[in-house]
Amino acid sequence: MPENATEVTAAGIARLAGVGRAAVSNWRRRYADFPQPVGGTGTSPSFALSEVEQWLRDQGKLAEVPLRERVWQEVAGHPAGAPQALIHVGCALLLVRDRPTAWLELAAAPDERMAALLPQALGHVLTARLGPEAGRGHGAGASEPARVHTTSAQGPGGVHAASPPNPAGVHTPGASGPGSVHPPTAQDLLPSVPLLRAAAELAAGIGARQAFEFLLGRQLDANPRQYTLTPPQLAELMADLAEPPKGADRAARERPVRSVLDPAAGTGALLRAVGGPATLYAQEADRGLAALTALRLALAVEGPRRTADGTHRAAPGPVVRTGDTLRADAFPELAADTVLCHPPFNERNWGHDELAYDPRWEYGLPARTESELAWVQHVLARLRDGGTAVLLMPPAAASRRSGRRIRAGLLRRGALRAVIALPAGAAPPYGVPLHLWILCKPEPGVRPAADLLLADTSDLPGPAPDPTAGPGRPPGGKAPGGPGGGRERFDWPAVRSAVLDAWRDRADVEGVSRVVPVIELLDDDVDLAPARHLPRPASGGGASGLGEVRERLTETLRLTAGLVPPAAAPAAPAHRPLTTVGELARAGALFLHTGTAVPGSTAAPVLTEHDVLTGAAPTAPAPTEREAPGGAADDPVLLEPGDVVVPVLGGSTAARVVDAETAGAALGRNLQLLRPDPAAVDPWFLAGFLRGTANHRQASSYASTAARLDARRLQLPRMPLAEQQRYGERFRELAAFEEALRTAGRLGGQLVQGMYDGLTDGTVTPG
Repeated sequence: MPENATEVTAAGIARLAGVGRAAVSNWRRRYADFPQPVGGTGTSPSFALSEVEQWLRDQGKLAEVPLRERVWQEVAGHPAGAPQALIHVGCALLLVRDRPTAWLELAAAPDERMAALLPQALGHVLTARLGPEAGRGHGAGASEPARVHTTSAQGPGGVHAASPPNPAGVHTPGASGPGSVHPPTAQDLLPSVPLLRAAAELAAGIGARQAFEFLLGRQLDANPRQYTLTPPQLAELMADLAEPPKGADRAARERPVRSVLDPAAGTGALLRAVGGPATLYAQEADRGLAALTALRLALAVEGPRRTADGTHRAAPGPVVRTGDTLRADAFPELAADTVLCHPPFNERNWGHDELAYDPRWEYGLPARTESELAWVQHVLARLRDGGTAVLLMPPAAASRRSGRRIRAGLLRRGALRAVIALPAGAAPPYGVPLHLWILCKPEPGVRPAADLLLADTSDLPGPAPDPTAGPGRPPGGKAPGGPGGGRERFDWPAVRSAVLDAWRDRADVEGVSRVVPVIELLDDDVDLAPARHLPRPASGGGASGLGEVRERLTETLRLTAGLVPPAAAPAAPAHRPLTTVGELARAGALFLHTGTAVPGSTAAPVLTEHDVLTGAAPTAPAPTEREAPGGAADDPVLLEPGDVVVPVLGGSTAARVVDAETAGAALGRNLQLLRPDPAAVDPWFLAGFLRGTANHRQASSYASTAARLDARRLQLPRMPLAEQQRYGERFRELAAFEEALRTAGRLGGQLVQGMYDGLTDGTVTPG
């Protein structure tokens, strides 16, 4: 194997071939000519990508590796690590987009010559996009490229270094790194040259920005415990709260260029969500992550355009600096128009002792346990007078007694303008309903605001139920149980609309928002949690609403009674000849597809694992023009009527037959699709036998904490099509009965809770 050749793990081989990891393990045992490991460990070996590709082709298990998969495997197997490979790719993609002629000239040279010439070319493009400091390189430290060192803690801020780079620095700009991206040396670039050529080829097909977003998204997905992200829907909501959306006041071309700062940038999701012309400023504690963020933001800005005088002019590039924001602020003189921030939560070593006399603490020195209030005051210090900031905060920051003095100061001076509670699942940690704080820096001579907007969207109802919904159709197209039931299991469009309306109208809306006089909040606790000041709406919509729920429940129970299966006739266990899904696939009787889509990665609704398990309609895409990381370059598998979808994780015996209403949705992650030939296999027969407990158990592999289904090992009895259809009809009836029970359970729970609420708050009488 050539030195520095790209390596791939068993998981990567499974992704290339579209199978599970268990299938790769079987190939290693069954085939003597399977490529031998070239690295890794005994429990997690790695293989040469070129040898694996050739073996898969020889075995007929792979027609051709998709270009995006090949590029990603080269990134993942890079000898310097995936983060460093992404930095090289991002620099090269900037050159490909901004100076395509220069790239083509370099790409025509041999690898060694190309690696020798690239640093100078990259220096020019980095200087143009990120300033002269980026183009100069590290000087003496140029041989030590930036690397990503992420903490294992899962704090919900951006990704930060495990330890501050300059713990002794006290609020001095010189203590932070001057820049985040520097041209790699020829020696560093030489192993990356084949990867850069492949990345340029990918960019030619989908665009430089989309190519980098795809690769960065794959890296984030592959390391979920190392990165804590701001979801794109939430990032756009925060950006819209800070600035009016396009077209709200005047055309985008007439807008002045504004300055936007993110002092805890992480992967740059918040700044990427900013619409309209803006100069972006970012600071990130981790040097390598700051480099990725700078490249991501630079690629998100439009390339150079020819002006009327014939010159090429580029939009202003981002200004990204490295350093601990609280200890070593990189922008001490900045007065930004807007600040967006998703700070790290629950930090103890944020600099309490060394920053005791820092001038930023206008509202009081934060306690050691109140790191979030330190970020609040830092943000206010970096705003211009009248500027707006939006921060994502933990709910405890609104009510902890140790922070009541600072909260009172924020209220008295009119700096805190709104506290908005989001549903649990809006951002990590997904089990906690986080808050949005909206702040405005007080203007000298202007009377402070006398009220505070409190809004609570954590209990917003889902879409209005479909009056025609009944057994077999989920009302409103949403999962039972209502919002707040887990990661992003709520109606994002409804939450977004409620939050924006509450902020812009500043009006009292029953159960959603209330404008509270400041004097009412200045008590001993200064508790600003919205739930404390907003009456909780009764479940079912009060007494009149409960009557409607009761009528629907009664009708549903009546229909459910008619769907109860007849008494089972006992019989001896049947011994039938069996086949497997894998054998049917090889015979062409059905086709297998693996899901890759996530909500927001495609314009189509996405059928998620949760939707399959709960019988819900596919998850609708968020109302945003910005695709999720990693989703732009994946071609989603679109569902067709008669497809059978099964989850591959968790050990549940679920299977869903796609109907006309679900058709057209994209297949989500952790799902496998079986598309039977209707002339050979009945879909309901297939789905029914796939749900058998014993069948599911024998086709699953078990790890210490999870089970994974290998759909190819699922068994089916060999039967004529007519006999399959007889079984299929019975399985269809069972599915309708199951959905009716779901609907009855949801309505029954709503009625019971509504009665409890009504009896306890006096809106319903016991007699």
